Amino acid sequence: MTELEKQYASRHYLYYPKGDFPTYLAYGFRPIFLLLAPYIIINIILWSFVFGGYINLPIENTLNWHMYEMIFGVGTAMIVAFFLTGLPELFPSVVPIVGKKLALIVLWWVLGRFSFWFMDYFGVLFTAIINVGLMAYISYLAAIPAFKDRNKKHVSLAYSMVSLVIIQALFFASELKILEINSYEILLLSLILVLVLIFLALRRVSMESINELLEQEKIDDTFLAKSFRYNLVIFCLLLYGFVEFFFPNNSTLAYICFACGASVLAILNDFILKDNNILFKPFVLYIVTTILLTSIGFFFLGFNYLFELNVTNHFRHFITTGTFGMVFYVIMIIVSTIHTGREIFTNLYLTIGLMLIIISTFIRAFIPYYFEYSMILYILSSILWAIPFVIYIKIFFPFLLKPRADGIKG
Repeated sequence: MTELEKQYASRHYLYYPKGDFPTYLAYGFRPIFLLLAPYIIINIILWSFVFGGYINLPIENTLNWHMYEMIFGVGTAMIVAFFLTGLPELFPSVVPIVGKKLALIVLWWVLGRFSFWFMDYFGVLFTAIINVGLMAYISYLAAIPAFKDRNKKHVSLAYSMVSLVIIQALFFASELKILEINSYEILLLSLILVLVLIFLALRRVSMESINELLEQEKIDDTFLAKSFRYNLVIFCLLLYGFVEFFFPNNSTLAYICFACGASVLAILNDFILKDNNILFKPFVLYIVTTILLTSIGFFFLGFNYLFELNVTNHFRHFITTGTFGMVFYVIMIIVSTIHTGREIFTNLYLTIGLMLIIISTFIRAFIPYYFEYSMILYILSSILWAIPFVIYIKIFFPFLLKPRADGIKG
């Protein structure tokens, strides 16, 4: 790395706290990813055996438990990692949270998982305070610099976080019988609100990683993720989420899903640059595949509503198993590479992981058409979905446990 490149890489770390910190607590993504990858593997495989009736958990509503843990359990960890890592980059005056304070946030997340798994023992109120409290705290950290920023470029992230705090509080209010709203329906709306945050984050992550790739490959061009395309996606997603929540049987849902699919697909136009078409570059294909899978999912949901196929929850796995799985996997790869001071790379094993998530998604989505094999297919798809995160552990844990390769703190 040249001296100029080092200065560019370190500009986000100008306010890095003084002192020596353990490597695994040197930046926000490190301890989160070290815990999250094994947790994802355990969570999804355990769920498949619970769903298949092979294991019983001391939980009254296992479907809500599974959905909540994937949306707000795994999702919150990704949110914490994204903001603790990204805020000093988006707002260079933000002091990175490291050391003991970072450890406390990680323990807070762990306590949230423990309390939710054993909510019948800890009580809904205690569990709500722990889980909603963490999301509210991260929202607070995101909101301060976002609203102080004169240009308000990243204020949408703060608004998105506030929406997730509110919807998570509504879920627990439903569980406490304070509100007469089906908690399952709240989780479905939560899924869309998390998807909104994913696209807000994906726009920023893709710009950083792809521009770094262009610089790495000496391509004299700039990748811009056009905000108007993402704004259209977010509008369509919110329209779908709220129509489904308030009018679940409305016939317009089919056309709204088609609009979601088309708007997501339009994002691919960003990858055709003025002088270069980077659409099919190996690393870029990881991000492109995520976009394609999301678009395909909404098109299938649209056909489901249009022809009244009654397999909404199965086609929804294009979003949960597919989009969420791809986003978790791809963002963990990007962050664990760039923010440990390494050049972006792809290899056969990482690509196999990507393909396994896609295969797992299609298995999950089309299980109704092979009902006699449903239990075997659920378990198989869960194992296939977990393998990419085993690959991640093998390749990236050594990066997470060692100082940055370029010698910069963090």
